[in-house]
Amino acid sequence: MYINNIVFQTSHYVGILLDTIFYGVELVIYSASVRIILRGKANGMPSRGSCRLLFFSTGLLLPITLWVVSQAALGQDMWIAHPVNAEGSPRYLGINVVPMWYEIVGCVASLVLNTMSDGLLLYRCYIVWGDGRVIILPFIIYLATMSLGVLAVYVSDRPQSILLFGASQRLVLAYVSVGISLNFLVSTLICVRILLLAKRLEVALGEEAAHTYTNTATLIIESALPYTLSGLAYLVALGMQSSTSILFMSIYVMFACLSPQMIVFRVLMGHAWTRDAVTRSTASVLLTTAIVYPGAVDSSVEPGTGHWRATIELRTVNDPAFSTIDQDVVASKV
Repeated sequence: MYINNIVFQTSHYVGILLDTIFYGVELVIYSASVRIILRGKANGMPSRGSCRLLFFSTGLLLPITLWVVSQAALGQDMWIAHPVNAEGSPRYLGINVVPMWYEIVGCVASLVLNTMSDGLLLYRCYIVWGDGRVIILPFIIYLATMSLGVLAVYVSDRPQSILLFGASQRLVLAYVSVGISLNFLVSTLICVRILLLAKRLEVALGEEAAHTYTNTATLIIESALPYTLSGLAYLVALGMQSSTSILFMSIYVMFACLSPQMIVFRVLMGHAWTRDAVTRSTASVLLTTAIVYPGAVDSSVEPGTGHWRATIELRTVNDPAFSTIDQDVVASKV
């Protein structure tokens, strides 16, 4: 494969800059999440659930730190340790040589991040739908993705092989393709479910109240849309064997950390879809009463009164704030 040395180095340089920016964003969100957990202000969450989110967030921070370090080490080796190299970019991609330590660390870190992010997306899809049957197919794809990922890392760590280019490219392309397919499928399921719930809420509560659950930020964060879109861009660049693959890979890996971290932060703030929120949105309280009209003639006329009985169903969200009814008012109206 032909590698444009200038394009590759420029793409890697821009990728390092973006890694630094996104890593700073990750540190801010992680610090805010830890602060909420330590102060015990997680909205409506038990302490055990908060601790799990803390461990998960820390589990995201560690591999993304290793990823940023590995990319910086590649740049240091390319531009400082060996500024003049006749082999150009292939020397640093590990082609025809034993892979460098930062290549191995970067591969493992990206695999761990993708596995954790995809697992969280599956769980969020289950929470939003409330039905385990919905995630059967995505879970099978998830297992296939993990298997291909482990195999890709193993092959890329062998001599004359690299994750981006070289002999293992077809395997890596298969791994990325299956992983992006999983992201796209799960993101679509989450978006569709949120929109369906919003239509029910709009009927029950009105458009303004339903907007809280379907605003742009909710759809983007809950479905991990940046993670999916950056993965699609990386897949296209990798499939075209472009020298810019390293740039799109950096963006993809960073969003593999940022997207789930933003979901965790929204859960801690009480703004994310939870199992209780879905239950309140789908359940309804059925109130039945009778309105009697004198003098009506119908098959439902009450015996001996000549009054017609009509049944009215009143549906509202199963929430204490909306299901509380003043009994005196009901009695006076009926």
